[in-house]
Amino acid sequence: MNISILGLGWLGKPLANDLVTQGYKVKGSTTSNSKFDLLKAEGYNVFKVQMNEVEVIGEVKALLEYSEVLILNIPPGLRRNPSSNYVAKIERLLPYIEASSIKYVLFIGSTSVFADAENSREITNETPPDSESVAGKQLAVVEGLLKENTHFKTTILRFAGLVDERRHPATMMSKRKQIPNPLAPVNLIHRIDCVGIIQEIISQHKWDEIYNAAYPLHPSKEEYYTRVCVNKKLAIPDFKQGGGSKGKLINGEKTANELNYKYKRSILND
Repeated sequence: MNISILGLGWLGKPLANDLVTQGYKVKGSTTSNSKFDLLKAEGYNVFKVQMNEVEVIGEVKALLEYSEVLILNIPPGLRRNPSSNYVAKIERLLPYIEASSIKYVLFIGSTSVFADAENSREITNETPPDSESVAGKQLAVVEGLLKENTHFKTTILRFAGLVDERRHPATMMSKRKQIPNPLAPVNLIHRIDCVGIIQEIISQHKWDEIYNAAYPLHPSKEEYYTRVCVNKKLAIPDFKQGGGSKGKLINGEKTANELNYKYKRSILND
């Protein structure tokens, strides 16, 4: 099977490595010349593709050519550019996918499509998106665009907060003061498990599905980030005390059960 990954970044690059070791033929994309040259030198079958609200620039046709599966791994990027229109970017991409050999799309989304609530409600795979944030709303619209498209089958995979040994939200949390919602549950997942779950979806041919994925332990924000910051020798975060705590608990149990997947890396180890 031939697989194209739109976005050979923090997640896409190790994913490509693992898929290749399993016998898949993998192509990927990047946006910058420097990353393109580096990936090319490391042996990746890489193409330069840039997306904006008006057009898709670069080798998108070559990226998609002969592939059956497209892993759409491009985040909205609204933190860096709050005015970015993620929906428009995906709309510009859709005609290229429709005209290609792609039969299946795996959209790497986020549990940010769900709003926080008092008493930290539980979120399952059946919970409809309801975020009021700009990013959450745009992600939900993109999910709909992909699921409704009849040219290919789409599986939506929403990850909780992403972590690994080098990338951890505790680094930023340690610098903050009066952090709200100290009792809200933590929802995180290690990159190794992100790759593992993606592999299972592809190998088991799980298309036209919706999955939420988070490590099954959900300590409170205050408990968790205090512990992690102590272990990492970072400043202890300052949490705002008193009042209620809004949040959500991402239940990924159904996802793990359906895929027969066992998590490999505890969020407590990082």
